[in-house]
Amino acid sequence: MKFHRVATFIHIACFNIAAAYPQVTTHQVSPFLRVATVSSSSSLCRLSASTASSPPTSPSKRQFSTLHRFSTRIQMGKDITDYSLNNRNPADTNENPLSQHSLPFPLILGSASFTRKLILREMQIPFHILVRPIDEKTIGDRSNSERPDHLVLMVARAKMDHLVDMISRGECDEDLPTTSASSTPTDNSHEQGWVILTGDQVISCANQILEKPTSIEEAKRFIQMYATNPPSTVGSVILTHYPSGITVEGTDRATIYFKETVCETIPVATPVPDGATLTKEMDLVDRLLQEDAPILSCAGGLMIEHPLVREHIDRIDGTEDSVMGLSKALVIKLLGELKTKLNQTK
Repeated sequence: MKFHRVATFIHIACFNIAAAYPQVTTHQVSPFLRVATVSSSSSLCRLSASTASSPPTSPSKRQFSTLHRFSTRIQMGKDITDYSLNNRNPADTNENPLSQHSLPFPLILGSASFTRKLILREMQIPFHILVRPIDEKTIGDRSNSERPDHLVLMVARAKMDHLVDMISRGECDEDLPTTSASSTPTDNSHEQGWVILTGDQVISCANQILEKPTSIEEAKRFIQMYATNPPSTVGSVILTHYPSGITVEGTDRATIYFKETVCETIPVATPVPDGATLTKEMDLVDRLLQEDAPILSCAGGLMIEHPLVREHIDRIDGTEDSVMGLSKALVIKLLGELKTKLNQTK
């Protein structure tokens, strides 16, 4: 009996297994800008429980996901800083990556995305939210499904340009941090000011570019597509040092393979006022909404961190953080490139 309980505990604890973090390559797009791109086509993440018959898995190929534990703790109202340091992403260290590169912090996050905040916390990057919305729908060509990476870069650039312009005009003074990370006076101006991050993400599926669903009906249509057409998340990250204006940018992609069960309906018992229960057929979107999941705030309505969604995932080519809207590998790579470019201007 004790062995059975231990085996069951291990089985549950090992449920979330993520792929190795993707390799990041760079290419020169101009004499002054190197763009980093995360290549994840060779990485494979199977979100399934380990069994005795499964072959041993090399730690260099797979890592335990802490993002799911993070989001679960958020939903339970617990302290999100309490998470395991075992099997961490190489991007994660005891010292925040900004200070490692002698860059100012906190990071200015030009996004209200819940998952981006979650990922930055896991990376131990201190941040300060500063959002100035733009009309994203007016930017780029959404009919060109062949190059979604171009679209997400265009939108992220527009967000950055708008935010930097408002900071420069003094319209964000009351919302900026009182000091940068390097609050101690220094001769190195690059250790002062701020590093600003903006990004964007769309879903590419069945030769279509999908953004945040505008209605519950559209979210359901997206989910129906995923059963037979694996969706790919395409995300961008732009980092700008202010006030120097030095900028680096990059994109990454991950593909999610769903089981056919993702579009099935199941009977769900719901309470009614007289104390009884009413059983009705509910699809995945209905069940997510019943738990107040913000699916209309996610590109393509994808919430892979939610347990109701995870049970329908067969595998992911890429990384979980990439699907959730912010590739940790890409952020770390771009921080290094930003520091290099800042050093070159001394």
